[in-house]
Amino acid sequence: MNILITGGSRGIGRACVERFARDGHRVAFLYKSNTEAANELAKRTGAVAIQADISDVADVRAAVCQANNTLRDVDVLVNNAGIAEFKLFTDISDGDWEKMLSTNLSGAFFVTREVAKTMIANHRGRIINVGSMWGKVGASCEVHYSAAKAGLRGMTMALAKELGPSGITVNCVEPGVIDTEMNAILDEDARAALCDETPLCRLGTAEEVAALIAFLASDEAGFITGQCIGIDGGFAI
Repeated sequence: MNILITGGSRGIGRACVERFARDGHRVAFLYKSNTEAANELAKRTGAVAIQADISDVADVRAAVCQANNTLRDVDVLVNNAGIAEFKLFTDISDGDWEKMLSTNLSGAFFVTREVAKTMIANHRGRIINVGSMWGKVGASCEVHYSAAKAGLRGMTMALAKELGPSGITVNCVEPGVIDTEMNAILDEDARAALCDETPLCRLGTAEEVAALIAFLASDEAGFITGQCIGIDGGFAI
């Protein structure tokens, strides 16, 4: 299969690049600014690194065109790129709000819109969005993040209905607290508290999320669409 992953240079996206490349698929990934990490990953896995700001429509169009040309059309899109921020609701500025939604929601919309054109023409495809359990249950001091991830849930379900007749499945994975760079800002007490709140009593790994995404991209998941699947150790039950 031909795989395109956004936000592929670190965290869950990096684990997805490694997993799909190891499984023998052709992989391209988008990254915004970490050129050193992107080049290292590309060299090690054979994946193609494409620099793009997914909040910029022109960047997205050029990047998806390059990915389609490189891969001979994208079969599987993993919308993983995202940012996080901890702030009191009353401290969230207009700029904070716009930046969060433009990256975590609008970016996924822009990339999906471009990739879907070819998928519809080919009458096949898999679209897998990386949401968050906070899009389901909400997080204090992460209102803008929670809102963006909740929007991704709605987009997933609506697209599944619209694109299903074209042979395209659309699903969303919703990680809990995963041991990645995004959560590296948490101190040991905060990490311990989150482990205590998780029924499995530990943080998840990026590789575990990548394994679920790989399944949803496989033939075995051909009758699964419109689903928002938690991978959170039971946190959001």
